[in-house]
Amino acid sequence: MSDVLQNQIAYYRARAQEYDEWFYRQGSYDRGEALNQQWQQEAQIVRDQLLDTPTIPHIVEMAGGTGIWTQELIKISDHVTVLDASPEMIEINRAKVQSDKATYQLVDLFQWQPEQPVDMVFFGFWLSHVPKEKLSPFLTMVHRALKPNGRLFFVDSQKVQTGTSTRQNIKTTNDIQKRVLNDGSEFEIIKIYYDHNDLTQVLNAHGFDVTVQTTPTFFIYADGKKAN
Repeated sequence: MSDVLQNQIAYYRARAQEYDEWFYRQGSYDRGEALNQQWQQEAQIVRDQLLDTPTIPHIVEMAGGTGIWTQELIKISDHVTVLDASPEMIEINRAKVQSDKATYQLVDLFQWQPEQPVDMVFFGFWLSHVPKEKLSPFLTMVHRALKPNGRLFFVDSQKVQTGTSTRQNIKTTNDIQKRVLNDGSEFEIIKIYYDHNDLTQVLNAHGFDVTVQTTPTFFIYADGKKAN
């Protein structure tokens, strides 16, 4: 598993320059006008839910990537601490966001520990890359990172073929999925597609008052808080 997790980091480092093609439905992720529009409409559902809040003093964003969600988080926060294991992703994120509200830490999230609790933890398209045997300690760490009643928000992928590249098969074997970059290089990563009801139970058991929801086709997301 250690090798797979290192390969996963290597994959996202290598993918940094082409990562946004996925979210913005470009290149091999372009599924035609109708599906692309549906994707953006469903992304807006999640975005509207995220932004429907008073100002939050301090947010930790885990696996901040290229800043797709960081640029939303700075709209609702005084300070966003962005964590990522890829210096390439951080460089793109910093250039995209260009805000003194955002600070960056190069960290392995399976090694990182919070120094002090914050008001909100956010992760976008990260939970599905956490191995099952690491899920409980990861959620315990997230719980510890939050102040009492602190907000937890995340978004991830539903299992649907049109959500990914035309050259990509969403099939997984033992939670491991093969990914192919534009240059043809191949990587194996962790990818787990959760049932929203099962995930709600897991989160509740780890001390979160949250209900996991889905958009019609593409996304699974949750907006809740740390239970006292």
